[in-house]
Amino acid sequence: MSEKKYWDNKIETLPQSEIKKLQEKRLKEILNFAYTNSAYYKKSFNTADVKPSDFKILSDINRFPFINKQIERKRQLKKPILGDIDAVSEKDVVYVSASSGSTGIPTLSPFTKQDFDEFQNIESRLFYAAGVRKSDRYVHALNFSLHIGGPDVIGAQNLGALCIWAGTIPSEKLLFILKEFQPTVIWTTPAYAWYLGEAAKKHGIDPAKDLAVNKIIVGGEPGGSIRETREAVEKLWNAKFYDFYGLSDLFGAFAGMCEVRNGLHVAEDYVLVEILDPKTNKPVPDGGQGEIVLTTLRKRARPMIRFRTGDIGTINHTPCICGRTHARINITGRIDDMFIVSGVNVFPSDIEAVVRGIPEVTGEYVIHVLKENFATKYKVEIEKVANSDKTDEQVKTKVSDALKIRLGVRPKEVIVLRDGTIPRTTHKAKRFIDERK
Repeated sequence: MSEKKYWDNKIETLPQSEIKKLQEKRLKEILNFAYTNSAYYKKSFNTADVKPSDFKILSDINRFPFINKQIERKRQLKKPILGDIDAVSEKDVVYVSASSGSTGIPTLSPFTKQDFDEFQNIESRLFYAAGVRKSDRYVHALNFSLHIGGPDVIGAQNLGALCIWAGTIPSEKLLFILKEFQPTVIWTTPAYAWYLGEAAKKHGIDPAKDLAVNKIIVGGEPGGSIRETREAVEKLWNAKFYDFYGLSDLFGAFAGMCEVRNGLHVAEDYVLVEILDPKTNKPVPDGGQGEIVLTTLRKRARPMIRFRTGDIGTINHTPCICGRTHARINITGRIDDMFIVSGVNVFPSDIEAVVRGIPEVTGEYVIHVLKENFATKYKVEIEKVANSDKTDEQVKTKVSDALKIRLGVRPKEVIVLRDGTIPRTTHKAKRFIDERK
């Protein structure tokens, strides 16, 4: 019997016209459900002078108010522990994930049994699209402690893969697992995939030759969609690199790369994606860059209607050559991290693309943004590889020139450090320091 091409052939190859019809149907249902069962949404819709009955076609979604992380946190504090955005009682909630913000107060994301099961079915879809199969040994190297990515290992188990629940353990322990059990797939963050490969080499292990990993799934940072970062990690591991995207506030991963790896397929039957101009809140055309705004189409415990993610990206609705018809997104960076130099919008992800593409540097970097004579400037710390035959001045000039070509604006300074100077991370890397505040 031949292997099936898709996890869910019918839904993954549904024509875009049918996807839109399904989204309209589910949006009508979720808007009604949220308005009827959530104290927050009833008040929010009434304040905006809009009712679920006002929604007729997809474009009508722009009549409904936004929600964001700040509102989510405020409403949770208003009615602990889950808040008044929720549309079910606590007795119907079987799982919560959490993310912490600047206040240190974790915002909980609740799931009913149906929510959770559907969530993991989407994970199975994403794993399958990335090429994970029953014959694989899979290491889940994401945080299990309230992190939304923790349960995703169940999505891999649903495929029949042999799953190793590693979590965020010390690199020496994880390298032991990789060496001893020879797994073929691992999921972690882009920063840690790079760090772990470097750590392996320092322990006398060549990840490209001594380990069996042939697929690296990443999430949690924009680096997964940066071509230069992907190529650098792939070369280090001799493995294919797949990016997934999700948010604790909504659903966990709901978009991921297929074998073509030209954007991340969105599970459009579960999440509606809008790409909006952050200044006008108007939709941008396919390929245009804007803020990613998300609406859950099925989640009952806490529906999210027009959640402003703060992430910047693009969307493409043309069918992929893999045969899947669901739209693909690319993540560029965070609105909070974007800065303007001489009228040019600069994202840390653009700087990362340059640094990862220069062989004389390790790929580690830190960006400092500062004010000088009322103008915004930036400087970049990088590391020269230990065996480089280039002088610090030559490396500095090469990086500075490459940044000028890529971004259109030259850094105030490039600081060349020794290999190993910049602290490595085992989770999300902190590479952006805003000194203007």
